[in-house]
Amino acid sequence: MKRRSLFLGATCAIIAFTSMHGAASAETPANQLVIGFSMSNVLTLDPAGSSSKERVQILANLYDGLVGIDPVQRSKVIPALAESWEVAADRRSIRFRLRPDLRFASGNPVTADDVVWSLERVLKLNQAQATNLRLRGYTAENAAQSFRAVDEKTVEIAILQPIDPQIILMTLAMAGTGSVLDKKEVLGHEKAGDLGAAWLTTNSAGTGAFTMQSLRPNEMAILARNDNYWGPAPAMTRVLMRHIPEAQSQRLLIEKGDLDIAYSLGAADLKSLESNKDVKVTTATGNGLYYLAMSLKNENLAKAKVREAILKLIDYDGLNRTVMPYYGVRHLSPIQVGLAQEPYEPEIKMDVAAAKGLLAEAGYPDGLDLTIRTLSEPPFDNLAVALQSMLAQGGIRAKILTGSGEQVYGPMRERNFELIVGRSGGQISHPDGDMRSLAYNPDNRDEAKLTGLQGWRVSFKDDKLNQKIEAALQEPDPAAQAKLYHEIEQLYAEGIPAIQPISQVTDSVAQRADIEGFQISPVWQTKLETVRKNR
Repeated sequence: MKRRSLFLGATCAIIAFTSMHGAASAETPANQLVIGFSMSNVLTLDPAGSSSKERVQILANLYDGLVGIDPVQRSKVIPALAESWEVAADRRSIRFRLRPDLRFASGNPVTADDVVWSLERVLKLNQAQATNLRLRGYTAENAAQSFRAVDEKTVEIAILQPIDPQIILMTLAMAGTGSVLDKKEVLGHEKAGDLGAAWLTTNSAGTGAFTMQSLRPNEMAILARNDNYWGPAPAMTRVLMRHIPEAQSQRLLIEKGDLDIAYSLGAADLKSLESNKDVKVTTATGNGLYYLAMSLKNENLAKAKVREAILKLIDYDGLNRTVMPYYGVRHLSPIQVGLAQEPYEPEIKMDVAAAKGLLAEAGYPDGLDLTIRTLSEPPFDNLAVALQSMLAQGGIRAKILTGSGEQVYGPMRERNFELIVGRSGGQISHPDGDMRSLAYNPDNRDEAKLTGLQGWRVSFKDDKLNQKIEAALQEPDPAAQAKLYHEIEQLYAEGIPAIQPISQVTDSVAQRADIEGFQISPVWQTKLETVRKNR
């Protein structure tokens, strides 16, 4: 009966929205939040799966971890399911104390065993999120010794490497990696030993402010208020997240009042909405970098002179001036804005003549043919078109293939691509997070399957760079650490990187003027429980 009522509720919500959308001008229900965004990169809602931004935006409202990230100070860790924690004097373990009376959406109590099992599950499934734990020394084999339920409300996590405990806390704060699942509920849906993975593709079993009521891939996700939520009760009874990849469509819908919030608008649309008194546009520094990735598996791109030529054909200032407003700001180094105490600016600029000379020296006096893969939505598609034109000036004939997240990032994870216009980032606001994501690759074998590392995806491996990245993380002196990261960025640039940053991500969102309590998270975890409508 419960499943039937949920289905009917979801169906009614869709019908209500469809009727509302058909009106000439409409106002969304006072107790429902309607969001327009792209679901093309939402491949699964299993927390152990992929770590795309759009997926994290959903997961952050379905699950909680032991700790979270402050929405304003992105390097500050705050309590979540754990009301407190203590780092051991030798910095080799952290002990967490769970809040009292916590319950999952199912009504089951939250215990230390659920926390331990959730972390072990990520490692056992060994999907994208497992990389975040494996980087810190955790494996499926040592999980039982690393994650321990001291008692029903106390969890102890071992720190296996001589690193800053803050990195472990930030890892546990990641939506997906650190999400705590309802062990009893998930195992009740297990099939053929999959630890509930198939069921969790379209369902949820967390403690978040909302639950997954209905998911229709590339169409709509409906979240329902969780009446067992441990925090303040959300004002919205439902959140309808509509797949609207076309920026212009989102703009028209939010102008009419058919959307409350629009996540995926183009620069022209956002600029147009700035003068609309019924709409508010907010831009905030995000977490991540837009980049051009080049696969070193490709024999042409494996040549440093070809990569250098490509970098010299890019008009970075022009791209950021014309394509990236509202999406990003010019930033060409791998460590994000505000995270490096001694920022490094690589000396690269557009020089078509020099690029042609490099291509000729590499054996391509007549240029070469390459393929650019990218998502079929802004700013990715616009970046790809602009890059195609720029590369053509040097004789590089680039074909563009647009598609969904799986069509773009699937080949990247399989290391079967040439060029990709993509976006890095994640949820760890620390220089180590950037360098590990973009450059670190301890094992370049195909069978290593380090799919969570961009460096592995592009087949880039530099042992000296790997060693310096490890040394910087282990350096206890802040000044010495800052110097190391400066050296790392310089070394990265000198190696003619396989991933060239173009812009620091900024997140721009349009919302109806009567929406209050909406705050963009710099680490993608925008919470919706605080959102209300002033009507």
